[in-house]
Amino acid sequence: MIVMGGIIGSGIFVNPYVVARQVHTYFLILGAWVLGGVTALAGAFIYAELAVLRPNIGGQYAYLREAYHPAVAFLYGWALLFVMQTGGMAAVAVTFARYFREIVQTSAPDSLIAVLALALLTLVNCLGVRTGSAVQSTLMVMKIGAIVILVLAAFQSPGAAWHATAGEPFSPHLLLAFGAAVTPVLFAYGGWQTASFMTGEMREPGRDLSRALLLGVMGVTAIYLAVNVVCLRTLGPDGLAATVTPAYTVMQKATGKLGAVFISYAIAISTLGFLSQGMLTAPRVYFAMARDGLFFRAIAWVPKTTMVPAPAIAMQGVLAAAIALSQQYEQMLNYVVSMDFIFFGLTGASLFIFRRRLRAANGHRTPGHPFTTIFFVSVCWLVVAATFYHSPRNSFLGLALVLIGIPVYMYWSRRKRARA
Repeated sequence: MIVMGGIIGSGIFVNPYVVARQVHTYFLILGAWVLGGVTALAGAFIYAELAVLRPNIGGQYAYLREAYHPAVAFLYGWALLFVMQTGGMAAVAVTFARYFREIVQTSAPDSLIAVLALALLTLVNCLGVRTGSAVQSTLMVMKIGAIVILVLAAFQSPGAAWHATAGEPFSPHLLLAFGAAVTPVLFAYGGWQTASFMTGEMREPGRDLSRALLLGVMGVTAIYLAVNVVCLRTLGPDGLAATVTPAYTVMQKATGKLGAVFISYAIAISTLGFLSQGMLTAPRVYFAMARDGLFFRAIAWVPKTTMVPAPAIAMQGVLAAAIALSQQYEQMLNYVVSMDFIFFGLTGASLFIFRRRLRAANGHRTPGHPFTTIFFVSVCWLVVAATFYHSPRNSFLGLALVLIGIPVYMYWSRRKRARA
C-alpha cells in the first residue's frame, strides 16, 4: 500500500491526454505507458536488491551515502526536504483543496484547506507507524476502488470506434515525440522509491521491501494501463488529446453528471492518499541525516511512546504548509524535475558498487543485471538530458538549489568533527 500510494496521485486522472498530444496512435500511447512501467519495474528490481544488501534506515539516502560519499546523500536529503518532497506535497495539497471545495461548496481559500490537510496528516503520522500505515492503507483501498469503478463504468458505456490508426513512418521526429510522451509517464510512475525510507522500521526489510516494491509497481502498471485502455476505448486517440480532463470526460460519457461528482471525490481521495504516504515515508531521511550528525540533533529524537521521528515529520509538514501558503510550489516543482532523476540514476548505478564490495545477496537479485540496471540508469539520465534541453532555465535553477547544499554540508560536517 505504501509503494502504490507513493506512485498514484492525481496524475493518472489527467496525464493520459498529455501523452496523446505527443503521439497519436493506440499502439504508441499504450506503448509509452508500458515503457514507463517497465522502467519503474527495472528500478524496483534494483531497489529490492539494495534493500537486501543494505537494509539501512533512510533507504535511498543510505545507499547514496555508502556507495559514494556522505555529501552526495546529504544533497539528496537537502533537495528532498526543501524542494522535491515538500514542494510536491504543497502542490498536491492545493490540488486536494480545489476538489474538496467543489465537494463541500465552501468559500475557504485553497491555501487554508491545504494547510489544514497537511496539519491533520502530520498529526496522524506523529502518532505512530501503525496509525499512519492504517490511514495510508485505507486511503489506498478507496483510491483503487475509485479507479476500478472508473474502468468498469467506462466499459459499460458505448466506446469510440476502435480502429487501426495509420501510424507515422519511423523518423527522428517520431522518436523525439515518443520521448516527449514517455517523460510525463515516467514522472507519473515516480514515488515507489520512497518506501525504501521505511526499512529501519520493518521487521525483515530485505524480504518485505523487495516483495512490496515488485508487487506494488506491477499493480500500479496494471492500473495505469487499464485507465488508459478505457480512455482510448471511450474517446479514441483524437478525443483523448482534445480534453484536458480525460477521467472527467470518460465518466461524464459513462454516467452523466454523476460522473463529475464521482471524479471529484476520487481525485480528492487520491491526492490525500499521496500526501499521507509522503508524511509516512520521507521524514525518515531527515531523521537519518540528523542521526549522522549532519542536521539538527532534535530532528533525530524519537518519542518512546510512538517510536516515530515526530520532529522530522512535523518539520516536513511545516515546510510543505509554508510553500503552500507562499504559492510558489509550481515554480519550485519545475526547478527540480531533473534533480529527482539524477538521484534515481545515481542510486541505480550504486548497485554496481555494492556488487563489487559485498558478497551476493541471499535473497532477491536483480534479474538481467547488468543489462537491466544499465537500462534503468540510462533512461533516468536521458530524462535529465531532455529536461535540461527543453527547460534549461528551470533545470539550472534546480541544480543551483541543490548545490546550495554543499556549503551547508561543509558546515555540518565541521561541526560533527568538532564534536568528535
